[in-house]
Order: sequence, then structure tokens, then C-alpha cells
Amino acid sequence: MSIPLSSPNINADDRNAVLEVLNSTALSLGPRVPEFEAAICNVTGAKYAVAVNSGTSGLHLAVKAAEIHDGDQVITTAFSFVASANCILFERGVPVFVDIDERSLNIDVARVERAITTRTKAILVVHVFGRPCAMDQLLPIAERHGLILIEDACEALGATFDGRAVGRFGQTGVFAFYPNKQITTGEGGVVITDDERIASLCRSWRNQGRSERAEWLEHERLGFNYRISDINCALGVSQLRRLPAVLRARARVARLYDEALSDVVDVIRPQLGEPHGEVSWFVYVVRLSDEFNRRQRDEVLVGLSQRGIGCRNYFSPIHLQPFYRTSFGFCKGALPVTEHVADRTIALPFYTSLSEAEVGEVCAALRQSIEEVKAPRRFAHRVLGAAGHS
Repeated sequence: MSIPLSSPNINADDRNAVLEVLNSTALSLGPRVPEFEAAICNVTGAKYAVAVNSGTSGLHLAVKAAEIHDGDQVITTAFSFVASANCILFERGVPVFVDIDERSLNIDVARVERAITTRTKAILVVHVFGRPCAMDQLLPIAERHGLILIEDACEALGATFDGRAVGRFGQTGVFAFYPNKQITTGEGGVVITDDERIASLCRSWRNQGRSERAEWLEHERLGFNYRISDINCALGVSQLRRLPAVLRARARVARLYDEALSDVVDVIRPQLGEPHGEVSWFVYVVRLSDEFNRRQRDEVLVGLSQRGIGCRNYFSPIHLQPFYRTSFGFCKGALPVTEHVADRTIALPFYTSLSEAEVGEVCAALRQSIEEVKAPRRFAHRVLGAAGHS
């Protein structure tokens, strides 16, 4: 039996919600979009939400709303999906990568202030894997230097810091709803903000630069086709109704993994909790211990795949992607903690309906794959030991 890396949680209510839209005449620009936006505001506490066709589109609009222009620097993390840095480039800004904290895998707050220059315009933080950043430390830094704070919460719907939803601390926050996320709209994203002007601009930008009151063929500004359909939003509304149950189910799976791997000395497990917040479990990513290298990690991944276990390294550092190496001259060694962690990460199957038996099967396969990778090394030690006694 194979176990996939991820699997969307779709039920009869979701299907009926989509069919209801398909049986109507409003497939786009209809009533489901504002309904979904209102539901997001209800879940997060934000005043405004602007739904778009992807998390990437949402991040682009958030960067645009920060008025990033040619050469403006934006401090961010390289341990993320590439979109968080690409969106800075879309507006001709310059991403300034800061290393990560090895425990949380989020941006290392202690390094942020040292990276600020006269050209720094904003800080774009990423709540990696649904784990909230240290917002109590990041906010004062941004305020002290007059910087705009953007939150990439694409992996973190439902996460909180000091009782407040992530995405609510910055000028804007962005969530995404790809099928592997906590809830899905198929494809989609949303920008949240408490600034009415920014919300209005984002609505205009997503719809080819039209104002909310303009005629269809009148365009007040340069915009994009970042619209999301009523089909997607109907699915999102239905999914949001059971978000608390989904979050509890995913936390249960994380606890099952934590217990099953507690005696595996070669595996570093993610911490289950945060002292100041609630984790919203997006993925379950473990790391091999320091004695393993990248090649050996890749061999473990092969072993898992051969046993029918969905798996992946997660993430590949942005600064070492071919485009970033070519464009900016980044090379290995620039962000040692990020690179050290990334060389050893393994994303294990993780989704809402994963059973205890399936978690056990995954962990057994992981143990076996690790042992197979270690076996040649043990054999080499025995040979060397025997040679030393001859």
C-alpha cells in the first residue's frame, strides 16, 4: 500500500457547494467571493480580505501595497517556497536573505536588525510550516526603523501568536489554499489587512486595475488577472466551516508522529508546541541528525519512495536556486544554518485523515531506510577496526 505525501480533505458538503455554483449562472465575480472573504475575516479577525487566485498572487499584491520600487531592500528568509522572494523581484525590489533559527526554522530575529540598511523598505516574514514567528520581537524592530511588515502566512491558517491570528500583525498577511494546505480552494489565496485603502487597491489590482465603481472597460491603474472563481470560493467557504476540527485532526497526526519517532536517535522531530502561540500543522518535516549529509538524506528518501511512502526534501534554499545563483551570485556557505537544515530535511506524509496505522507504517519505513543508509558505514567501521588489530 502506498501512502501519499498529502491528500486534500474533501467531503459531501464541499462537493455540494461546488455543484451549487456550477448549477448557477455566476461562476466568477458572483456572491461566493465576498462570502469567502467575509468568512476569512471571521476566522482571522481582520477587517478586510481580498481573495485571489493563488498565494503567490496575494504575496505580489502585498509587496506592491508596500510600495517596493527599484532597488528597495526587503529582508526575508531563504528557507521558504520560492514565491516569497520572487514577489519582491516582481516589483524590482532586492531580497536580503537572513539565516534561520535552527529550532523554529523561522527567520532568526537576532540577525534581522543587523541586516537593515538605508535601502531597507520592508521585512517579509514567513511562518514556516505553520509555526508562528516571534512577532513580539519582530514588530518593535520594524517600528523602530520605520519598516513595513509583510506576513507570508500561506502555510499558517489557524496559527496564532499571543492569542492573535498570524497575518494580523503586519500591514498585510497572505494565506494560500493549494490542495496540500489546511483547507483548500483547489487553487487560491487571500490578502488580509486592516487598511481600507490597501484592501481597495488589492481589489482593483486583482481585477485588471478596475476600480470597484468603474465601468467594465475602464481601468484606473495597471492591474492583473488575479481573480478567483466562485467555484473555488464555494469550496473554501465549505472547508472553513470545519477549520477547527481540521486543525485538531492535523495536530493529532503530529502527536502520533512525535510519539512514534521519540526513540529514533537519528531523527530530529519538530516541537509540538510554541510558548507564545499555536502551531497550525501544514506539513510534518523531520531532520536527520548532524552525522548525516545531503547525499545520505537523499538515499533515505529513495528508500522511503521504494517502500511506497510519499516524501520530499523541504525546502531547497532559495538563494541556492539556479536563478538566484546566476542573478545575484549566491553560493553555498552564505546562510550556513539554512543550508545545514535543508540538507537533512524529510517531509513525511501528512494530511487530516492520516491514520495511526499509516503513521506507524511510515515510521517503520523511515527506520528501515535510515538503517540501510547506515549499514555501509557500520561495515566500513568494522573493516577499519579489524585492520587496526591485525
